[in-house]
Order: sequence, then C-alpha cells, then structure tokens
Amino acid sequence: MFLDLLTAMLWSMSPFGEAKVGIPYALLNGVNIYLALIFTFLANLLVFPFMNFFFDKANRYFLKWYYYKKAALFVGRRAKAGAGKNVKKYGFWGLMVFVAMPVPGTGVYAGTIAGYLFGLDRKKAFFANAIGILISCLIVWVATLTAMRI
Repeated sequence: MFLDLLTAMLWSMSPFGEAKVGIPYALLNGVNIYLALIFTFLANLLVFPFMNFFFDKANRYFLKWYYYKKAALFVGRRAKAGAGKNVKKYGFWGLMVFVAMPVPGTGVYAGTIAGYLFGLDRKKAFFANAIGILISCLIVWVATLTAMRI
C-alpha cells in the first residue's frame, strides 16, 4: 500500500496527470480512500512552491538559451490563452475556478504560470491554487469512487 500511495503522490506531482491521475491510481490500487485524497492533494499542492522557486531562480538563467526560451514562450502563451480572460478579469476567483476544473491543462502547473504571468500576489495565487486543487481533487475523488461502485 505504501508503494502505491507513493506512486500516486508522484503522479500527483507530475505535469502529466497531477491529482487527476494520482487519485484514481491510488483508489484502484487499494489505498485507503481518505489517505488517497489527502496525500495526493498535498503532493499536488507542493508543485506551487517548486514552480515559484523555479521562476525566481532558474528561469532567469535558462532564458538565455534559445530552445528553452522558445519552449517557455510556448507554455506561457498556452497558460495565458487558457486562463487569460478569467484571471485578468476576476483575479483570485478566476484563477481558482480555472485550477478547479478537472480537465487536462487546467491544473496547478498552468495555474502557477498564469498567476506569475498576470502578476498576482504570490499569497493570493497560492490560496487560489490551493482551493482550486482541493475542488478538483474532490471532484475526481467522488467521480472515481462512484465509478468504482457501479
């Protein structure tokens, strides 16, 4: 069970699935339903401080490289396009709703990038991401439990 929980947490921290993959993985592998929710949520939440550290320190160094800069601009444009109207117009609430939608491309990675690009206060961006992640996790958790019972 520990290895399955650890794997679910790693999925929740990865940009390839976040908690949208981590929660179903944990539940389908027999992890306690409450532990699965709590630990995948916390693992997904850990992405925010790591991303901000990256923006503050490493990003400035890597932007000197052509291919990194090209990729960073591509990711930035996608995050701005996906969250742009809502974050620009509604700020905290727009970012929270954007992150809360459990669909591909709307998780904490895109939410952190959008908050950074739109210059949101870091504490507000963190809480918007945290609430959005919690809502998204609850939706995925309930949907997975419901699908498992059918």
